Amino acid sequence: MGSQNVPSGASAAVLQASQPIPDDAVSVEGPNFDKELGLQDLLGSYERIGFQATSLGRAIHIVDKMRKWRLSDEPVAEDESEEYLASEIRAQTRCRIFLGYTSNLISSGLREVILYLVKHKHVSVIVTTAGGIEEDFIKCLGKTYLADFNLDGADLRKRGMNRIGNLIVPNDNYCKFEDWLTPILDAMLAEQQSTGKVWTPSAVIRRLGKEINNEESVYYWAYKNDIPVFCPALTDGLVIDIVNDIRTINELSRKAKKAGMIILGGGVCKHQIANAMLIRNGADFSVYMNTGQEFDGSDSGARPDEAVSWGKIRAGAESVKAGNI
Repeated sequence: MGSQNVPSGASAAVLQASQPIPDDAVSVEGPNFDKELGLQDLLGSYERIGFQATSLGRAIHIVDKMRKWRLSDEPVAEDESEEYLASEIRAQTRCRIFLGYTSNLISSGLREVILYLVKHKHVSVIVTTAGGIEEDFIKCLGKTYLADFNLDGADLRKRGMNRIGNLIVPNDNYCKFEDWLTPILDAMLAEQQSTGKVWTPSAVIRRLGKEINNEESVYYWAYKNDIPVFCPALTDGLVIDIVNDIRTINELSRKAKKAGMIILGGGVCKHQIANAMLIRNGADFSVYMNTGQEFDGSDSGARPDEAVSWGKIRAGAESVKAGNI
């Protein structure tokens, strides 16, 4: 059918000419496996793939910037404190990276990834949930096994097996954990009663990391490398001072020359790290990775731009949310 026979309304709707493409537009392109690709080449290609791969590629880019930043990259501020004037100190002052994650990551094999980051001091501060603490210690005492999402719950219950998604944790592991933990808590309580010491969640976790004395534990390495671990949801038989830990993490945020958030999952770990960023008028770098949606108004699914409105992320800061990967 010739163009002269096309109704003018249809022609305007369907055959409308494209506007010129901006010179800086990036075309969609995936990795070329006919070329030899290293891991960095492959990950670098994600930004051009589209959909959530582009968000993941952007997250990788922002994390790289967090890790590479030094205070020496910035001009000396007029009101800079004397301790940060020396060039060697500026070259050694890095971005303070706050890592948050939920307990399911520790239950899974991602625990070993987190362990590597903590062992080699790639993060500065950790915030997690109570399950994110106990599952690490439990794995030091007994194995977690791969299984299936569709196993029958009633049958598992009869056999003393606990299912976490498609993972299985024998009930005996929790019994071993209780046997290990109870005398430590008793000793901590006696110390509290004799000295008047009030424990904070971070102090409890540090003590447990020392007591486990196992290089397979995330919190052993946090103890060894003096990386604070905050868990506002931690409760037990001791008198726990939650407020003092809030002051501590707020001060870690306030005093950071640059602060970056890497938050894996949502809930309490996301909320506490983001709230600490309010003290410094927002984080400089932010990476959210979760499958939560913003439509129910929850903080877990909120996009970074919402955090900008609260002052949790600085206006103009580099930020991204990647989910459903």
